[in-house]
Amino acid sequence: MNEQACTTILVGKNATVDGSTMIARNDDTFMPITPQKFIVHPAVHGRHETLTSGKNGFTAPLPEDGYRYQAVPNIEVAAKGVFEENGFNEKNVGVSSTESVYGNEHTLTFDPFVKNGLAEDSLPTMLTPFIDSAKDGVKYLGQLIAKYGSPEGNGVLFNDKNDVWYMEIVTGHHWVAQRIPDDAYAVAANQVAIQWVDFNDPDNFMWSEGIQEFVEEHHLNPDKEGFNFRHIFGTDNEKDRHYNTPRVWYGQHYFNPEIEQDPQSSELPFICHAAKKISIADVEYVLGSHYNETKYDPFTDSPEAKKFRPISMNRTQNSHVMQIRNDVPEEQSAIMWMTFGVPSFAPYLPFHANVSETDPSFANTPLTYDRKSAYWLYRTLSMIVESHYADFVQEDIDYLKECRIELAQFVAETDEKAAKLSGDELTAFLTEQDKQMVAQMRDKAEGLIGSLITKGLTLSKLTYNVDINL
Repeated sequence: MNEQACTTILVGKNATVDGSTMIARNDDTFMPITPQKFIVHPAVHGRHETLTSGKNGFTAPLPEDGYRYQAVPNIEVAAKGVFEENGFNEKNVGVSSTESVYGNEHTLTFDPFVKNGLAEDSLPTMLTPFIDSAKDGVKYLGQLIAKYGSPEGNGVLFNDKNDVWYMEIVTGHHWVAQRIPDDAYAVAANQVAIQWVDFNDPDNFMWSEGIQEFVEEHHLNPDKEGFNFRHIFGTDNEKDRHYNTPRVWYGQHYFNPEIEQDPQSSELPFICHAAKKISIADVEYVLGSHYNETKYDPFTDSPEAKKFRPISMNRTQNSHVMQIRNDVPEEQSAIMWMTFGVPSFAPYLPFHANVSETDPSFANTPLTYDRKSAYWLYRTLSMIVESHYADFVQEDIDYLKECRIELAQFVAETDEKAAKLSGDELTAFLTEQDKQMVAQMRDKAEGLIGSLITKGLTLSKLTYNVDINL
């Protein structure tokens, strides 16, 4: 039911170039076309509603009061489920949900999944509007899992201005969450990632009630000492070594090129320390990567070019980096950098958390092709670049570089003007700024599409040159 196959990156505030916390993920689905939209839900008060999932029958009352929050849901709710995926709430708490993970048969024997429990399609709706910090998010979700159970394995990302947490739900009721150290980063890819758990350190670890007793009672720990969550609850099989571990390896290879590791190792570390400070552009690069500059790149002729599943894929529906900055006023500090295109080829646009609505091109995605929609626009650009990769990739690289410069300038100029505003006036200003940024980037994308189509018309194989008269 839940094989979304995403890739996750988490970065602590002292590991980034500007002191931001970052959580990031590629939201991958089964098919290349699963249209999404980007919206803002207003705050609610005195609500009396029940949430019912069309995917698995999960039913629960929604709290009467909830914060304003961003969401990136499917547009075919009846057929695909809601899946609100990622967004900030008005308290500047970021949630990205979920990274699919898989418990092993030994643990699921004694705590099986709950068929109508809280699944990914309902999880962000039940969580994001109701939490006040990253750690509070872990606690709140843990209570939901204790009450309703889980029908699948899920990894959930949280951040606020100080903390980054990663929570892995692996059986019907058991989970562990770890705080990413401030000077560290982590990469996860559809395999249980958390390793050694310190039950004497509640500031950096949280866990489901009774998990130690559960493991001991059912003789689930294969190690002679310690509590390695990955070893106890995770999988370690051939699929992992072709589909999952290589993506973790490449992320670590990029952030720590000085360390040599086996891309098929089952013991790649969860908590890592990068060779240099990590930027937004670094995280975007990894999310858009396909084993670049290695023999595993599918765009090469290497015999191993398609050995491993790459990070960026044509079925990545949205890719995002959720950044909370600590060098600007709090009301303007949270930005979600997001693309609806294939992240190898499309730019990440910076959307402020403190807005009342999103641009119609993001909020109103149609089911069928329409380039007025941001979803279809950036997927069009991605398809065109890949269709003549060798001929078009340099123009795309140049375009993405220009976009990063212009968007960084946009953020800096917006910060300067926003610092003089507050309250509703600031929210209205940031809302309008984001819409202007979307329009500017639309014009730039359309310009590149036109240029590539024009160039592509000269690349047809239906040509034959003899002389100027034939």
